[in-house]
Amino acid sequence: MVATDGHDHHTPVLVPEVLDGLDLRSDGVYLDCTFGRGGHARALLEKLGPRGRMIAIDRDPQSVAWGREQLAGDPRVSIEQANFDSIAVVAERHAVTGRVDGVILDLGVSSPQLDDAARGFSFQQDGPLDMRMDPSAGESAAQWLARAGEADIARVLWEYGEERYGRRIARAIVAARDESPLETTGRLADVVASAVPGGGRRPGGKHPATRTFQAIRIHVNGELDALDAALGCMPDVLAPGGRLAVISFHSLEDRRVKRFMRARSRGATAPKGMPVVPEGDPPVLRTVGRAARASDAEVRANPRARSAVLRIAARL
Repeated sequence: MVATDGHDHHTPVLVPEVLDGLDLRSDGVYLDCTFGRGGHARALLEKLGPRGRMIAIDRDPQSVAWGREQLAGDPRVSIEQANFDSIAVVAERHAVTGRVDGVILDLGVSSPQLDDAARGFSFQQDGPLDMRMDPSAGESAAQWLARAGEADIARVLWEYGEERYGRRIARAIVAARDESPLETTGRLADVVASAVPGGGRRPGGKHPATRTFQAIRIHVNGELDALDAALGCMPDVLAPGGRLAVISFHSLEDRRVKRFMRARSRGATAPKGMPVVPEGDPPVLRTVGRAARASDAEVRANPRARSAVLRIAARL
């Protein structure tokens, strides 16, 4: 997603590809598990008839409040606050378990979150070091960095950011917090830059703190565990023939999605590190087409679409 004007407007990625991949039915039941500012949801609603139904969820209370205000007059829509690892619970509550015709998962941080300095997701503007999708729950990035051991910080930077200088950065973080608490995005970015050899930008112009911020955000929000849980619910939530559309923005997410879809389409046991496929289960999904990426024209209009990858699977 990309903010284009303030914090409430954005451009969703790969919209035509998502709608085509879902093979929409005008009277179908659809679940948008990452509502954000409703980009994909609105496009989907334009295709739904009066008997269609959409259940939208988001972990962020700001997104939920915004969605309820914007779509309050549409009787086809229900919006509630939940993380996407609660898909099965949400489906049960709305009596649509096994009847959902399409699920959308647009992973990662949304543009309104990223562009709001007060949320602490980005080093582009200085702000409080928070990074929580739901600011009312759990431990902030600053709180975690204040108590985590050096080895634990290094592990998170490597596992969730694939940061080759993770040990140096972890050591620098611990040294910096001994002087004074790490409480702002700007200070964390400076600490990381000082720990990386040369202190400059990485190949491709990336800021040296990019991977560190990604890793800490994923850890604080438990994003990969939530993704595993959400994927594991799909065989039960989807109706026969129902479609799953997943948009990921980095290789850690995409590898999980790809392996899950491949395993469930072959009836294989779970790949190492993917505890979402029960032993010996028969095939329950089939992959649909190849992975889709944003066109050059979309990337020019929406630079954050550059890394987006869409994968589609259908329930057998």
